[in-house]
Amino acid sequence: MNSLRLRRTALVLAAAATLPFALAACSSGSDQASGAGSAASAPADPAADASAPAAAVDAPFGPACAGVPKEGAGSFDGMAKDPVATAASNNPALSTLVTAVKKAGLVDTLNNAKDITVFAPTNDAFAKIPKADLDKVLADKATLTKILTYHVVGQALAPEQLENGSFETLQKGMITTSGSGTAYKVDDSANVVCGNVKTANANVYIVDTVLMPKQ
Repeated sequence: MNSLRLRRTALVLAAAATLPFALAACSSGSDQASGAGSAASAPADPAADASAPAAAVDAPFGPACAGVPKEGAGSFDGMAKDPVATAASNNPALSTLVTAVKKAGLVDTLNNAKDITVFAPTNDAFAKIPKADLDKVLADKATLTKILTYHVVGQALAPEQLENGSFETLQKGMITTSGSGTAYKVDDSANVVCGNVKTANANVYIVDTVLMPKQ
């Protein structure tokens, strides 16, 4: 009997002695499983999100933007540093507009304005007007001022605001815009050929037709 009790006691002690090691082994296995689970649920590599849509880029757009100088005062970076009339004077494609602005005495008006939008006709846009008619307008300061101020809106317009817009101009007439993405029209007659050009005080949308105020 005594030997049987001793044998049972020895078995209990042996079991007690091995219990901590068994628990440690279980704990280690559990940790490894937990680690594997954590790895499986860890965020994916950022490169895997390459298919996610990129943020919209607030940059100039349109076919005529390719003709803007890459460097210097007439480049996009250069124009962004100057007020709008000065910036336009550094862009070769806007030389006729700049001449008209000077003849109308609007250089300081445009340069001193804050947060405006200018729809700027290219030289080719002015060339669509018969020379005799253009010369007549350029010689008539009152008429020229009305036409030029009709191209200016007293707020800085982002491209998305042009999708279906109607805005009061400095001439007090209403200008309408339509389109989407990178294709916009003004007054259903002029196409934006280089849009969202930033100057120090304005957003500029270069257009291919001179806009005329409604009578």
